[in-house]
Amino acid sequence: MPRFTYRTSLALCLCLPLLTSCAVGPDFLRPESKVSSQWLGQPPTAPEGAPAAEQSLAQWWTVFNDAQLTSLIERGMQANLDLRMAQSRIRQARASMGIAGADLGPTVNTAASLTRSRTPASASRSAVTTGNLYQMGFDAGWEIDLFGGLRRGVEAAGADYEAAVESRSDLLVSLSAEVASNYLNLRSLQQRLAIAQQNLKAQEHTANLTRQRFGAGFASKLDVVRAEALAATTAGQIPLLEAQVRQTIYSLSLLLGGEPAALLEELTPDGPLPTAQATVPVGLPSDLLLRRPDIRRAVAKLHAATARIGVAKADLFPKFTLSGALGYQNSNSNALFNPASNFWSLGPALNWPLFDMGRTRANLELKKAVQEEELLAYEQTVLNALREAESALIASTKEEEHRKSMAQAVAANRTAVELATLLYTAGQNDFLAVLDAQRSLYAAEDALAQSSRTVSTNLVALFKALGGGWQTEESATSEGSVVPKD
Repeated sequence: MPRFTYRTSLALCLCLPLLTSCAVGPDFLRPESKVSSQWLGQPPTAPEGAPAAEQSLAQWWTVFNDAQLTSLIERGMQANLDLRMAQSRIRQARASMGIAGADLGPTVNTAASLTRSRTPASASRSAVTTGNLYQMGFDAGWEIDLFGGLRRGVEAAGADYEAAVESRSDLLVSLSAEVASNYLNLRSLQQRLAIAQQNLKAQEHTANLTRQRFGAGFASKLDVVRAEALAATTAGQIPLLEAQVRQTIYSLSLLLGGEPAALLEELTPDGPLPTAQATVPVGLPSDLLLRRPDIRRAVAKLHAATARIGVAKADLFPKFTLSGALGYQNSNSNALFNPASNFWSLGPALNWPLFDMGRTRANLELKKAVQEEELLAYEQTVLNALREAESALIASTKEEEHRKSMAQAVAANRTAVELATLLYTAGQNDFLAVLDAQRSLYAAEDALAQSSRTVSTNLVALFKALGGGWQTEESATSEGSVVPKD
């Protein structure tokens, strides 16, 4: 009877894997988010006849048709240190997924030992004995995942891996937008610097003429002082702009993983401010839920948190293991591998903590609270994505209107400078009108340059809000793209 009982229990234990088709804990379902069917704002308009940008938005920066901008972004994707760290985190997550998957299978170990011992004399043994014990064999163990705790762990590790991939994709979105914004700002600063230098030249010319008129008795000393003050004020803006140009180049160098001066020679020469040459495929608000990497990462983190509830819940149930050992043991090394030296063991085991002061149930409640937090974080991420997209849409539209107004203001102020100068030369107007006109012209030209930059940077913000600029998972996880080969 005992022999039958042992065989029966062993057979039942061997059949336990057939019962592991279910897993405790909730199954993950992607949360449903209700979003509007249409945008509140309208996408920015492109030049008439401009083509539509690629629907994938993968390389949105090409709409600016600037080879240097494209080069900077592509180099940043290769060398940026944050991206390289993100790639390392992907490799860590992949390794963790492999570790979790290994727990599903059996483990087999081999060991060999030599033990020399001394046994003291006793009532049954008058002499002290000293001898060796040789042992060699294998031992194996297998936790049978009856309640799915291990499988939930693999599921959670897989979701962590997806979150790591999406984090890198989100970094790609941010990096491309940041490089483009800094580059646009650099070109705008160079443009503003050129405007300041041109206005300074005109104002210094006016100051020289005023000094000549003062020497001839046709102008007052006050006119001379006012003209010199205006030129000095404009001259004071130039060092500040030069400093900002240099600082922006430093920022771009850092984004590309280089020292501050790495791009000085390349970017110091002036270049035009690029403008978009294509329309933006905005799509629908619901597209953000699938397109933006930060939303996809939030879904993956929610998935992982949900799976870990199952891991914690499985700890409430007993754990079944099957273990065994096989080997040889003898005090004589020459007879170690004789059949008589063979030993083996095989049998099932059950482990079920009956009392742990509520630790297991508290851990289950902890995992449920974490899952609730991740759900709220997902909802917050969706709302933030919608806000960013709507804000970028309205900013792009209104800034274009502002730029058109500033262009009209520049044209009007140039006419005002010409008229004021003519009237002053003819003695029909006060010199103050000339200074006011020149001051207004400089302010308007500078504001137009800044508005032109803002139009472009708002477009960059729109592409970022739409989730453009990240690669596919296959290329994102390609170690050769950002990680040096071992």
